[in-house]
Amino acid sequence: MSEHLIEDLVADSVVVLDGHTEPGDPRVRDWFAALYAFESGFDCSFTRFRVLDALLRRGHTYRFPVERHPDHASHPAYFAALTPLREFDEDAPDFAGYGSWLEDGYVDPPWLYCDAGTDLWRRMVAAGELRGPDTVPLRRTPLVEVVGEIAVAAEEKQDRELVGLWYAFGCEALVGGMILDVDELASMPAVRELRAVVRRTDALSIARESPYACPAESGDDLEAWWWRL
Repeated sequence: MSEHLIEDLVADSVVVLDGHTEPGDPRVRDWFAALYAFESGFDCSFTRFRVLDALLRRGHTYRFPVERHPDHASHPAYFAALTPLREFDEDAPDFAGYGSWLEDGYVDPPWLYCDAGTDLWRRMVAAGELRGPDTVPLRRTPLVEVVGEIAVAAEEKQDRELVGLWYAFGCEALVGGMILDVDELASMPAVRELRAVVRRTDALSIARESPYACPAESGDDLEAWWWRL
């Protein structure tokens, strides 16, 4: 069953980041990529079309007529038969997960879409279909930095629920396993910013009620600190 809370969380985050950040800010496409990488770790449906305008506006996703696909000339019948819905056999030996098919783009006739950083995006760059800033590779951005930006934008919109839902995932999910001790965690600018917003918005109670809340286990100093505001 699709995890709708995660889908809504990512879609709402895309919307607030798009509305909060200045037009042309190149960081936004990187933030979107980090959000969808996070979403791919859950059992989620394909959700790009929910916020397509923002993805196109920020250069995360690109749209072309289907006939501009590099393989269209050699396989016209295949592309003519494409439909928006695509079925997968999860038991097939060549099934590599739902994320892998995005590398080849996706179709909603008469349009072809590709996301920045995918195989099709690289082919479109090489073919000269994309130019200038649209050819710049994605910059890998730590998830906690993106969540910090979301928290600031959500506070501006008085959306304390969005702040709390993100904070609920805890430091292991948002920061990763490279932090050695509490002092190092507490010194991270994005963590300081996020915790400050959680305090100002009183969003800790929302975080505690989330089904994804990650409370501290005995002996876990990092998570214990995370939940102590």
